[in-house]
Amino acid sequence: MAFQSPLLNVMHQAVRKASRGLVRDFGEVEKLQVSRKGPGDFVSLADKKAEEVLKESLAQARPKFGFLCEESQPIVGEDPERRWIIDPLDGTTNFLHGIPFFAVSVALEEKGQITAAVVALPALDEVFHAEKGQGAYLNNQRIRVSGRRNIEDALLATGIPHMGRSHSAEFMSDLAYFSPRVSGIRRFGAAAMDLAYVAAGRCDGFWERGLAPWDIAGGILLVKEAGGYISTTDGQANPMESGDILATNDHLQGKILRMLKESRGTRVNV
Repeated sequence: MAFQSPLLNVMHQAVRKASRGLVRDFGEVEKLQVSRKGPGDFVSLADKKAEEVLKESLAQARPKFGFLCEESQPIVGEDPERRWIIDPLDGTTNFLHGIPFFAVSVALEEKGQITAAVVALPALDEVFHAEKGQGAYLNNQRIRVSGRRNIEDALLATGIPHMGRSHSAEFMSDLAYFSPRVSGIRRFGAAAMDLAYVAAGRCDGFWERGLAPWDIAGGILLVKEAGGYISTTDGQANPMESGDILATNDHLQGKILRMLKESRGTRVNV
């Protein structure tokens, strides 16, 4: 079993509490699917409740830290060099439709670096965690990125731009270019889950554009501590700034970066 620092214990407790509420709410979604109004307002409320639970629990334990959250304005704490980055419900559309692929993500950023992360998949009873320099874990068992070397054997994950999002042309070109060259492409609908799956070796790589810091902060540390590589989709160092991310192992990183560059030369009009 992995040793957990007092900080990680605080994060685990907060995520467990938020996850219990989401699981209860998720059990109600199926009943609401058949109503005329639908479950949309209910799910929005579940998202906000989960964020409040996380903020309350974390602030009680570390009152000087700030917050960067999806559902509320940033909070600058008394300690300006430390802040929690929170996504209380990544995969809202899945949750809304009764699909159990959703995540709770909490990361700690210190002096611009992610140093601790907990990503839970509440409906699947899986909790991933990592602390800088201490490895990555799934349900307290050590995990590593995959060791696959050949792109034709690789299973990749990505995100599909939805209504109101840009990057559709880039995605269509990537999909057309990658599909005949890899083992398969999956779209789970939650970037935190995609990154956790790369960390656990379930997927060999993940790329997506146009993401927010709370979508990827926790997953970035999981992948790094599992021995993987993180960059932007054009090979730059910090996807937290650009919102474009590639996560994979050291054998495939260069190959996938080259393919992403080549796909841009065959842009599909949409």
